[in-house]
Amino acid sequence: MICPLYLDFLFLLLSSSFCSPGGTMDTCALQYKTVDSPLGRIELVGCGQGLHQIRLPCGKMTSADPTEAPAAPEGTVEPLMQCVAWLDAYFHKPAAMEGLPLPALHHPVFQQDSFTRRVLWKLLKVVKFGEMVSYQQLAALAGNPKAARAVGGAMRSNPVPILIPCHRVICSSGALGNYSGGGRAVKQWLLAHEGILAGRPG
Repeated sequence: MICPLYLDFLFLLLSSSFCSPGGTMDTCALQYKTVDSPLGRIELVGCGQGLHQIRLPCGKMTSADPTEAPAAPEGTVEPLMQCVAWLDAYFHKPAAMEGLPLPALHHPVFQQDSFTRRVLWKLLKVVKFGEMVSYQQLAALAGNPKAARAVGGAMRSNPVPILIPCHRVICSSGALGNYSGGGRAVKQWLLAHEGILAGRPG
């Protein structure tokens, strides 16, 4: 199980560790890493100080083309390699996830003490593998029960889907809702993978 003290330490990294005082990604020495997954090819973007983005394949899920060359040399900084290990566990050995460190996060969305950051952090900390929460419930957890619509905006702003599990946020009616991380089919696959939906994705 991930130690709560480690999560609090990670929160401090989100609050204070950024590439530049302005919080932009432009001054980071960004590196890229591609990961083949059941969803297709996932691209990771990060620097030595933390992970910036997880880019999921959009639309129809397809297997990655093994002959396709990456646009840049594969990154080897620690946050990228930690994310690779975490994603491998997520897709293939979920029971091993709790023993793995989460990569530090280094995206500007976490710079300000905003509602978006509070929502994303609460989602990471509270809603675990195999669980779901409604937009309204997550708004209440973040301190504003009437801000369900703002929670939807926060989900659209999530730069690291799967790691911060916006796919686990659904409508109060039980409908899955949208998923900007890769489309509704990807959201359905992830929830089925976690055993939340009946059946298993093929």
